[in-house]
Order: sequence, then structure tokens, then C-alpha cells
Amino acid sequence: MSYCYHKLRLFSFLIAAALIVGGCGGGIKRTMRICPGKEFASEAIAVVSSHSKYTMPLKASGQCRLEYYVDSKKHKENFPIKLWLNPPSEIYLQGDVAFDAKGIVLGSNEDEFWLSMKPKEISGYWWGQWQDTTGLEKLIISPKTITEAFGIVEIGEQESWTLNNENGLDVFTKRNRQNITEKKIYVNCCDYLIRKIDYFNSAGKIAISTELAKYKEIAKNSFVPTIIKIRHFEAESKNNITMTLKSVKPAKFTEKMQKRLFVRRQPKGFEHIYKIINGEIIRE
Repeated sequence: MSYCYHKLRLFSFLIAAALIVGGCGGGIKRTMRICPGKEFASEAIAVVSSHSKYTMPLKASGQCRLEYYVDSKKHKENFPIKLWLNPPSEIYLQGDVAFDAKGIVLGSNEDEFWLSMKPKEISGYWWGQWQDTTGLEKLIISPKTITEAFGIVEIGEQESWTLNNENGLDVFTKRNRQNITEKKIYVNCCDYLIRKIDYFNSAGKIAISTELAKYKEIAKNSFVPTIIKIRHFEAESKNNITMTLKSVKPAKFTEKMQKRLFVRRQPKGFEHIYKIINGEIIRE
């Protein structure tokens, strides 16, 4: 056989090998490792609940991409954020929007929650007391979805939860006494960390979905997601939020810091002030 013929065969082999390794679809399709799930709901819930005790005070910084609607018109913001969390109920997040270090502020403590936004399209202040409300689906950013994203998940009565397994995920489903779905939690069976939380409205339709990815261990047995994606499905508030945390560290809060971060201040300089009672937004 000629030298050119051998070169042609070698060239054809290399092309075939490249197609096999690279794949015709533009990359290797990697299969996710599948692990067996828990057998009993009580056992699974106990493991998820145990993560809460390892959720520690922390501070973080990163970037937030926010998409929201005002009068059916879509708006986009991309801004740096700083976040402080003091479990189980204290959280403070501020976003630097339009050169205002506190263009967006979200906070909560054991008794109250608040959200202020200064972009001109949606300038306002929303607040409420936990005892007066259960759902916060209408808030663009909810403190409850953020704290649960960090592992502080409300379980309540274990009897209201059922367990099934889907594609390597243990799926917890909570239903009320009318058998209407209220919440779903998706847990990776290998590391048993939460990958998604779905929240449903009173009609049993999905209202909010939170996806969690790229967990980081900040201390022994304390894992934190560094990518948090929150999507709203309600017709009047189809908002999307993606937080990418670049720095997450354990924190210690002095009494002075706790008062500065986790105590609600009276709103000043806002044209619109609202209070949320039983899921309804009431203008003050």
C-alpha cells in the first residue's frame, strides 16, 4: 500500500475518534450518578431536618440578576449583592442598583420582614409581620425562600409529607387537609442536599420554584449553595432571580451588628408603602 493511502486511513481514524469522543451533538453527555433513595418518609425528613442545625451564621457577596414586570413590561437589573444570615430567622440582603448601595434591601427577623426597592419603575417599601401572613408569593424577593434556600426548611407535621423517588432524587410532597399540594422538596440521593423547592398557591398550582446548585462546604457538615435561581409563576408577577455567590464565609454577629442588620427601620423617602396581610398587599 502507498504512503498516501496509510496517511488517509490514519486521518480517517482520527476524524472518527474525534466524533466519538466529542459527540455529534457538540459535547459528551455525562450521566448523573444515581444513588438509592430513602425507604421511609420519616427517615428522609429526619436527614433533611438535621441539615438545619448545621446551617451557621454567614456572610456572602456575589452578583444578582433580576427580571421583573411592571404593567406587563419586562425590566432587567444586574447588580452586586451582600448578604448576611443569622439562623433561623434573621437575614439581610442589599443590592447595589443604579449606584445606590441600598437600591434593594431585603430583611427579616423573628417577628417581621421587609423589602425596599428604589429602581424608579418599581419604587416602594413592603413589610409585614409573620403572624399576619403565611404566603409571600407576590413579593419579588421573599425572605422565606432565601432562608429555605440555605437549608432552614420548615417541615411542620411529618404526617403531611409523602415520599417518592424520581431519577435519583427523593421528592417530598406536602399536602394540606384538603389534599392540595403546598410544597415539594427535591433532594439529591447521593449527598442528600436540596436541589429544588417548589411552592404552590392555595389552588395547588405552582407559584415559586427555587433551584440550588454548586454547594460549598464552609464548615464541617455545613453546605451552602452558591447558585440560587428563583422563578415566579403567578400571572401578575413572573419574576426571575439568579444569585451567584462568589464569597461565602462563616460569620459572628455582635449585638451592635444584629441591631444594625436585623431590626426593621421605619421607611423614609418612599412614595409607596405597603403592608402584607394574609397574602394581600395593602397600601398604607
